[in-house]
Amino acid sequence: MTTKPSKPTLAGRWQKGQSGNPAGRKKGIPNPQARLRKMIDVEALVAKLHETAMKGNTRAAELLLDRALPTLRPVAEPVELPGLKDAATLTAKAERIVELAAEGKVSPDVATALLSAIGTLAKATEIDELKRRIDALEAEHESTE
Repeated sequence: MTTKPSKPTLAGRWQKGQSGNPAGRKKGIPNPQARLRKMIDVEALVAKLHETAMKGNTRAAELLLDRALPTLRPVAEPVELPGLKDAATLTAKAERIVELAAEGKVSPDVATALLSAIGTLAKATEIDELKRRIDALEAEHESTE
């Protein structure tokens, strides 16, 4: 059986303050993208796109809307989930959500999001339980030694 070193070695690592590429770009020299950004008059470009779009150019309008405005995202409204609080287990809660979706009281996308959240919660609960069991086993093992 091989054993791992207790700490990784520092061989091959750069020393603090030492450049990994001493012949690289000197400080103060902008990269090509930075030089291009300084050359471009963004406000003038957006104004020209706006002018062209207002004259009926749909491609300019599409580009302006796609790039200049953030995409609108749907926001789910709060929903009432009757019977969910009464469900004692995560499985019972998931079953209730499926029932509510089947009855049309919850939209399928909201039900999917809720079931995904329950799945994530179940994984976290499982990890907590495993950690608790490992800690108990380690404590029991230490007390027998």
